[in-house]
Amino acid sequence: MEPPKLLVQGVSKIFRNGRQTLDTLASIDLVVNNGEFVTVIGPSGCGKSTLFNIVAGVDQPSEGIVAIDGDAQGTRAGKAAYMPQQPLLLPWRSVVENVMLGLDVRRVPRKKAEFQAHELLKRFGLADFAQHYPATLSGGMRQRVALLRTVLFNSSFLLLDEPFGALDALTRLSLQMWLLDVWQTFHSSVLFITHDVREAILLSDRIYVLSSRPARVLRVVEVELPRPRRSEQLALAQAVQLEQELTALLMKEQQV
Repeated sequence: MEPPKLLVQGVSKIFRNGRQTLDTLASIDLVVNNGEFVTVIGPSGCGKSTLFNIVAGVDQPSEGIVAIDGDAQGTRAGKAAYMPQQPLLLPWRSVVENVMLGLDVRRVPRKKAEFQAHELLKRFGLADFAQHYPATLSGGMRQRVALLRTVLFNSSFLLLDEPFGALDALTRLSLQMWLLDVWQTFHSSVLFITHDVREAILLSDRIYVLSSRPARVLRVVEVELPRPRRSEQLALAQAVQLEQELTALLMKEQQV
């Protein structure tokens, strides 16, 4: 039987500074199966980004198991492509050079890296911007470039930390649908952070709702809207009811 792309089991995290301690995560269990789109939501400051840092191998859990493709012993660094909230494009590199950055880090031969980057830009409608620089792009365009850079580094497993949070509503919706196209094209496994309940419902196969710090899993929701997803599905009775339930749960936690 094929192992899940990601297994998080009993993961806790306590930060220590001298005699002071900060309990951040409390026995988190989470699964991302191969090809699934899984979202984590929770109140601000509950530890979502800490969980991502642990999955990415940037940090280590105080307790628990994190396994990628069934491997809980080896290093996790490089086994997932991590996109933070800000695009962090290099201003002195063109769009195509930014997209191929991950391949440069992995020392892929330059001609091969350029070919792959150009093909990806062409596939997702950005070929005309290949030689532009980040300063000339809109916020939505910069996020597209950052996402393609992430995909080209490792398309099999994407960690996306609230990538659309700073965008206006219309641009955000456009990027959400574009992300679904990328996900379906590459059959990626995705772990996604957002504060936007509607975004979570639109994108996800499953949603994990975290409590206030120290974060624990309050609820796991299977989103049963049919795919391919369309924004109009958010108006369906089941989507509206789910949005109301999750929003109420988060509001209660935010007040704690």
